[in-house]
Parts: sequence; structure tokens; C-alpha cells
Amino acid sequence: MSYTEEANNRKRILVAVLDWGLGHAARCVPLIKALLAEGHEVFLGANGRALQLLRLEFPQLPYEEFPAYNIRYISDHMIWNMAWQWPKILWAAWREHRLLKQLVDKYHFQVLISDSRFGCFHPKVKSIFLSHQLWIKIPIRPLEIIVNQINHWVIRRFEECWVPDYSVPPRLAGELSRAIPGVSLHYIGILSRMEQIRRPEPSQIIAVLSGPEPQRSRLEQLLIQQALSLREKMVIVQGKTEMHGVGQKVGPNLTLIPALSGQALQQLLVEARIVLCRSGYSSLMDLAKLGIPAILIPTPGQTEQEYLAQSCAYRQLFFYQSQKDFNLKKALEKAAAYDGFTEQDSYSAGLLKAAISRL
Repeated sequence: MSYTEEANNRKRILVAVLDWGLGHAARCVPLIKALLAEGHEVFLGANGRALQLLRLEFPQLPYEEFPAYNIRYISDHMIWNMAWQWPKILWAAWREHRLLKQLVDKYHFQVLISDSRFGCFHPKVKSIFLSHQLWIKIPIRPLEIIVNQINHWVIRRFEECWVPDYSVPPRLAGELSRAIPGVSLHYIGILSRMEQIRRPEPSQIIAVLSGPEPQRSRLEQLLIQQALSLREKMVIVQGKTEMHGVGQKVGPNLTLIPALSGQALQQLLVEARIVLCRSGYSSLMDLAKLGIPAILIPTPGQTEQEYLAQSCAYRQLFFYQSQKDFNLKKALEKAAAYDGFTEQDSYSAGLLKAAISRL
């Protein structure tokens, strides 16, 4: 391939990431690395802690701050949580769509990759929607039908949909990532910034916090209270990307760390006897990649995480417990009966590379 042909194949790509916890940003790290490895020029679009995580991983990349969705889970009731926030979500999507048009005119992007940002599509630019949640779980069936019709209408605004999951069942996301009829859909394998490395002798409990407030803070306080009564060594990674500094000991066996880069987090996780985390999809992809035992604590009121936790428990992968009933000592005892991921992922990189080559 000549230099001119190679230059023509390089694309200027915007990767826009939702600020709904840290999972969306974390799973875009391997995607961005793969794009850069293929010689593409990447711009970042995000806000809040998601943007801070991406800048921590890619300090050299240009970025634009996008409108905040600022989702909060105040209630344990999913319908109430979302009902009062729909106007805010629609307003943020409209604002980001306006901003996107300006950015396309300014930077002349050739590809847009939107991780669950509903307004990040453009009729004259190849627009790709990245999501594992093609089918949204709602406890009330008529409402579930309506919500999924809206979800599918949004996805169809994009030229393609990339799904971070295995291409054949049993898929990690279960029913959530089932194909949508009539949508140009590509499974790109699991996206994890973790790497498969040999684990030393596990020695401690690691809790990794993420997700919307105030539930992240509530879980943090709950874990601190219960961890202080344990004799085992425990580290809590708080998910506060806006804070910097080394770990802070708050007891003889408990350390708090505000945030870590992907590489530093991996070094910590491979030393874990067991991991405590939300049952967010990005967390499950990390666990699948590393093969580490875990206890899942779904975010209250988030039906997707509740479904994923139940699915993992049914497949005898991980023990899970609700936040309101959480008992650390009992959870550690019961988790020993679960197998975790025993098969290491081996072909995700090939699926992702194939999707990028189609650009």
C-alpha cells in the first residue's frame, strides 16, 4: 500500500461517551486503542468523570466537553427514576446533537462512534451506535414494549450498531444483546481495558465502585462500615476520577483509593482474592477477561444490572446480593460456591479488528 493510499484509509473519528457511570468510558478504552493502532485520528467527546477517565488514559488526544446527562438513582424504583428524568435526557440529547453538527463543521469528522449518546449521529457522516443493551428490561410489559420501540427508533438513526458481546450464544449480555430486525448490527467481542496475565497468589478483597450518584456514595459508606469489622485486607477503589492522590488507610486493614488508571487497576485486581463491584456490563467484561471471582451488587433501581446479576447467578458464575440487604461477611461465604468465568476470551480482538477494518 502506498503512502497516499494509507493516508486515504485513515479516518478522523469522534468517540462520544455517555456519562452514565464509568463503564461506558472504560469499555471505550480498548476501542480507542484499536483505532489508534490502525492509524486513525481520534477525538474524544464526553463530560464529568467519564471524560476524566478518558483523559487519564489518553492525555495526548484532543477532546470536546459534551452536555451532561447527569442521571441519578435516588429511588429503588426504576420507573420512577427514569420518569422524572426523561425531560433532562431529551434535553441533553438535543443539546449534544446541536453541538455535534458544529463539531462536524469544525473538524470534518469522517466517522462518529457514539457509546449510548442518543444525539451523536449525523446524516452526512458514518454514524455508529455502540451498545450492548438493544432490548431494555422494564418490569411492566406494556411499558417495556413502548420503551424498546423508542430505543430501536434511536438506534436506527445510526448507520450501524456495534455490540460489545460475543457473536454467538451464550452471550455475556444474554437477552439484552439479541439482534434487532432490520438493523445493520455487528458483534465486536467484549471490550475490556484489562489484559490476560498470570495471577499471583491472591491476597486481598478489592471493591471497585462506579455508577450514578447517590447510589455510588451509599454503597461506599456501606462497604466501609462493614469492612472495618473484617480482619481481611481490603481495598476500595472509589471511582472518584476528579480526585488525585495515593491510597488512604482508614483502618488497620482498609485502604481507600480515589481512582486508578486501567493499568494500575489491573495490577490491583490480579492480586484480588475476590472482587466486589456493580453488575454493570463493563464490569462483567473485565471479570470475563481476567477470570477473577466476584460478588455483584446491582445498582438499586437499575433493571439492566439486576437482570445481569440474576443471569450470572443462574449460570453459576457469580453470587449477587442487593444493596439494601448486603452483608459482606455472608456474601464472602456464599461466593465460594460460584465458579466465575473459567473460559478465557480468545477471539474478541479479531471481531473488533474486523469491525474497524470495515471503516
